[in-house]
Amino acid sequence: MIKLVVSDIDGTLLKEGTDQINPEMFDAIRQMRARGILFAASSGRQYASMRHVFEPVANDMIFIAENGSNVMCRGKNMSCDYMDQSVAEELLQYLHEQGDYKIILSTPETMYLDTPDEGFYQMLTEGYHNKAERVENLLPYCSHTNKMAVYHLEKIEEFEAQLKEKFGDRLNVMIAGTYWVDFMNRSVDKGKAVETIQKIMKISKEETMAFGDNCNDIAMLLQSGESYAVANAHPQLKEIAKHIAPSYAEDGVLQVIKEKVLG
Repeated sequence: MIKLVVSDIDGTLLKEGTDQINPEMFDAIRQMRARGILFAASSGRQYASMRHVFEPVANDMIFIAENGSNVMCRGKNMSCDYMDQSVAEELLQYLHEQGDYKIILSTPETMYLDTPDEGFYQMLTEGYHNKAERVENLLPYCSHTNKMAVYHLEKIEEFEAQLKEKFGDRLNVMIAGTYWVDFMNRSVDKGKAVETIQKIMKISKEETMAFGDNCNDIAMLLQSGESYAVANAHPQLKEIAKHIAPSYAEDGVLQVIKEKVLG
């Protein structure tokens, strides 16, 4: 019997960068809650952004935010993993040296950016509904960051490989969307966050179902007995998933939950 359902958001439940979710998903979450089945949303997004998407049922679920580096439930922090300050400072300097890329430094409370690009700021605050603040210098915030990210429009996989070669021995470096590369401690990923929830709630891997679309979902699917890659998923995720669900455009996650969990 499934006791925990975990789903990525962007590219899995809805179109990347948007906040429009089928209201039937809220009903499904309420029904699962009534049956004692936990639902967790898992994303590279900030907690504030995730909570905005699920506001009608935010107190009926768990949030695995920023690729597992910040886990929240009913406004309470279940776990948070901070980056080493010296490594964060080195990464920040290296990213600035690579070109005019958009860099985000996250803390559990707020994300910070140092670009003057108004369109990018609006995308973060009005598109993703993040709690964001523009600052002149990100360096002072390196002592309290659980995740950093870079927004890169071209050849994202080549850029990720370059960053992994430089920092992969100290940080978990992963593609987290069409244009995003995320950085957390090596001890952090969505799979470890799911494992933390399983231990706290005494739920086994076999009692867990997970859905994803990108490479940052691999560990999460491997930590779940019933794993689904949506039809639009990255080929690497499809290789390790047990099942393929319809795409986000077809409400694939909702379809599977209705049939396999609530049916």
